[in-house]
Amino acid sequence: MDTEWLDRDQSAAWVRLVAILQLLPGVLDAQLRHDAELTHFDYYVLAMLSEAPDRVLRMTALAQQTGATLARLSHVVQRLEARGLVERFPCPEDKRATNARLTSAGWRKVRDSAPGHVAAVRQYVIDALTPAQIAQLTTISDAILHRLDPEGARAALYRRYDSP
Repeated sequence: MDTEWLDRDQSAAWVRLVAILQLLPGVLDAQLRHDAELTHFDYYVLAMLSEAPDRVLRMTALAQQTGATLARLSHVVQRLEARGLVERFPCPEDKRATNARLTSAGWRKVRDSAPGHVAAVRQYVIDALTPAQIAQLTTISDAILHRLDPEGARAALYRRYDSP
């Protein structure tokens, strides 16, 4: 198989994307650790629960929505549970399954943490772009997501804010 090497322009785009993928998680994580004593992934778990009906999800659904393995998610939820932010309980419909519920303290943590997180997202991403570039970023992301998720298994998660 012959390798089709990246040309100079493609390489320039690629290394910039890699730099964003490396730098952005650390910046978001640092802000949440400083302001809310949460990791970015902790916040994401709490946010996904906050958007769920009755703020409850099966652990398997939460793992799928956060892109985590069940083992990683279980560890994170255990930490959040120890802080009183989440509680786990047997799923009433399937006793073999476990549900995670955002507690009232967890809901307060999400509400209190969201403004700082949104400010960081604006500072490092959104406000760096023009409205036209935001639209381009959506289009570019859709093209890449089509390759990464061709069946659209996670489309409900990344299309939830699309216009009707």
